[in-house]
Amino acid sequence: MVKNIYIAGPLFNVHEKKYLEEIAAALEGAGYDCFLPHRDQTGIDPDELKDNNMSQSTKDIIFKTDIDALDNADLVIALVSGQDIDSGTASEIGYMYANKKPIIAITAWERRYRNLFTEGMFTKTIQTIKEVLPAVEQMNS
Repeated sequence: MVKNIYIAGPLFNVHEKKYLEEIAAALEGAGYDCFLPHRDQTGIDPDELKDNNMSQSTKDIIFKTDIDALDNADLVIALVSGQDIDSGTASEIGYMYANKKPIIAITAWERRYRNLFTEGMFTKTIQTIKEVLPAVEQMNS
């Protein structure tokens, strides 16, 4: 039964973050618990996230928090838009696949070929946020 969902995707600009937050809002509105890496980190000085000079302790906290969230997740929803699948997102997909957990990929209607190895790990591919909730509920049936 799916209850905890990890939402993966690129975090390079406000638009990507907002899209991921919209995915989380749709799921949380239906009672699912979601983890968004850029929203749900704890124990970090926010000023350290503003530049590329993070301390090793901050990097360690982020890694541990993300791994714990992946371990606790029943499913990952991965935004796979962009020139290529984001390396962090691909890592999260691979980790979940290796742990035999389902992956729903959302393409946001991009028309391009994806990395076929990574795409082979997807349980389901959808195009829009409107399809997210039905896809997750299908996993519960």
